[in-house]
Amino acid sequence: MRIIVTGGGTGGHIYPALAMVNEIKKHHPNAEVLYIGSERGLEKDIVKRADIPFVTIEISGFKRKLSLENLKTIVKFLKSVGKSKQYIKEFQPDVVIGTGGFVCGPVLYAASKLKIPTVVHEQNVIPGLTNKFLSNYVDLIAISFEGSKEYFKKAKRVVLTGNPRATEVVRADKTNGYKVLNITSDKKVILIFGGSRGAKAINQAFLEMLPKLNQYQNFHFVFVTGNVHYDLIQKEIQKYDSKLLKNIFVTPYLYNMPEILAITDLNISRAGASTLAEVTALGVPSILIPSPYVTNNHQEKNAKWLEEQGAAKMIKEQELSGDKLLDTIVEVMKNHQSYSQAAQNIGKPEAATKLLKEMETLIKKK
Repeated sequence: MRIIVTGGGTGGHIYPALAMVNEIKKHHPNAEVLYIGSERGLEKDIVKRADIPFVTIEISGFKRKLSLENLKTIVKFLKSVGKSKQYIKEFQPDVVIGTGGFVCGPVLYAASKLKIPTVVHEQNVIPGLTNKFLSNYVDLIAISFEGSKEYFKKAKRVVLTGNPRATEVVRADKTNGYKVLNITSDKKVILIFGGSRGAKAINQAFLEMLPKLNQYQNFHFVFVTGNVHYDLIQKEIQKYDSKLLKNIFVTPYLYNMPEILAITDLNISRAGASTLAEVTALGVPSILIPSPYVTNNHQEKNAKWLEEQGAAKMIKEQELSGDKLLDTIVEVMKNHQSYSQAAQNIGKPEAATKLLKEMETLIKKK
């Protein structure tokens, strides 16, 4: 099996792609994979570290308003389509899969014109411009949430698979999670994080509720500050008596996030698609504070959809405070079983396996 994978810009596009590569390699050890990304994208570093052959095209996104930059983008797009066709003809893939981001546009478009089986994976409830454009050309749209179907009415085929990242999380070793935190399995783990760099608003809310957390000794709070904020947060925490902090674990970053998520009882985070895929696959309720700084406000739409399903509570950043967050934690934990069951109903723990089967079917039809 020969696969071309593309996706970039953010970890939310890149990590599902890598999870898919891992699943392919698990079932097809001799599979050959080529990753097409952009020179400036986050994927260049992440994919190379994963030891996957990596080549680049030059591409940028369209502005939402008419501008001279959009004309330049069209020229880049056409050049990148040509470059992508060159890569595809040289590599001769059985299928091309894209997980989102501007870089997917020319690669999947080129593959469709060359009659190569094509798959787009959409992580968010509401798709971005690139995936909407590609839905007119590719053979299959794989979605993470049922609510995405209405946005792909003209697509050839739409299948609910879930997010491949979910499959990696459900396979994580819980024992290692408890060892990292140095706690026993009877503790209720509350995970709080704002992404790899942290989120100032979430960190501030945590500091505001910190004096009251010793009242909840049956909860163990895992607070991920982000590397940028860690030193400042530590200075604030050191103002308190260490005896009051026995149920708190503070770290700048978690390299073993799947193992911690596997033992988490309540997730408090932004509303990125990969995070939501992970927690729903595990049946973990969430309190979501969507980032107001993302394109098309898609995190708020993700969070709202999950809240409507009964699996989460949403707090908008402008409404966030320590008291509101703590009150919401207590509320969700009191009704934990209901929220957990709703999350399980949404979760797709075998997402990567299902997506691989869909790809294999496409290849057989070729």
